[in-house]
Amino acid sequence: MPFFNDLSEAKRYAQSRPYFHPLAIARAKEATGIERAVPVAVDIACGTGQSARALASVARRVVGIDISWNMLANAEQDERVRYVQARAEAIPLQSDSAPIVSTALAFHWFDREQFLREVWRILDDEGLLLIYTNGFSGIMREDPAFRNWAWGVYPKRFPAPPRDNKPLGPEEATRSGFAFIKEERYENEIAFTPQELVAYLATQTNVAAAVKRGPKSLESAHQWLLEQVQPFFSDPWATFVFVSRAWYLKKQADH
Repeated sequence: MPFFNDLSEAKRYAQSRPYFHPLAIARAKEATGIERAVPVAVDIACGTGQSARALASVARRVVGIDISWNMLANAEQDERVRYVQARAEAIPLQSDSAPIVSTALAFHWFDREQFLREVWRILDDEGLLLIYTNGFSGIMREDPAFRNWAWGVYPKRFPAPPRDNKPLGPEEATRSGFAFIKEERYENEIAFTPQELVAYLATQTNVAAAVKRGPKSLESAHQWLLEQVQPFFSDPWATFVFVSRAWYLKKQADH
């Protein structure tokens, strides 16, 4: 994944990404029946550490893994979390060593077959794999017209780079050595000021890719976004709907 590898990009990510991850882990805990903290869990593509710190609610120790040194350098430190630089498809951990592996907002960037093979290898018998995401729906509670801008005007200016958004289903899970426990979707709401909304949108790969390609600068992207979104705000804050999707899998040891 070529986005957010630069130091400035990693800092923006650390400062402006919503911290929804504790909700995701609480939902996963309920769905999979996790009853007590495991000795160690692994969070893949941990970025600046939000997902790794959330995973610490179900593990005494967490290993957070990311391909980007700059993302890890901007991770918030936590005595329960150890950060390691590595690819999601080549995890530098022993086989059968982890009861829980998670990944947030990143599965669509991986080589899925290699990633699932690696996770199967490091999970212990009947270990759990938690995959989850949190998508910006474009729905603004205070102004329904915002959705037309979010799905029409914004992506024309900043198109989304290609990614593998194909849902993970039972057939692919079984083929990779996992039992498919459950898939779920749920909504959560996040309040932004106009400036915070723009800062969040600037962390999306739509904007990051456009800035990398040029000739748009980050400053011009910020200015355009703020001019576009400001008219939708009648109050200092507005509420935006995010849609989470999650897949819960269990390792089949006899695969």
